[in-house]
Amino acid sequence: MTTDRIEIDPKVMMGKPVIKGTRIKVELVLRKLAEGATEEDLLDAYPRLAREDIRAAIAYAAETIAHEEIILLPSASTNAKS
Repeated sequence: MTTDRIEIDPKVMMGKPVIKGTRIKVELVLRKLAEGATEEDLLDAYPRLAREDIRAAIAYAAETIAHEEIILLPSASTNAKS
């Protein structure tokens, strides 16, 4: 999924999702937020970033996780012979 603020281009950051027109990865924005950075901290540290970009990164991550496929493998103890 891409939005008007998130893009995926194999020529930019090896195809990782980035804020459109920058080399700021969605992953970086999420990691900084998870570490406790505020939106203001990110806006100060990355002048090309807009508040809407931060929200788009969060929405992108939520949408990606919502559509990921999970394959559960049996645990080793379930397959062990008695």
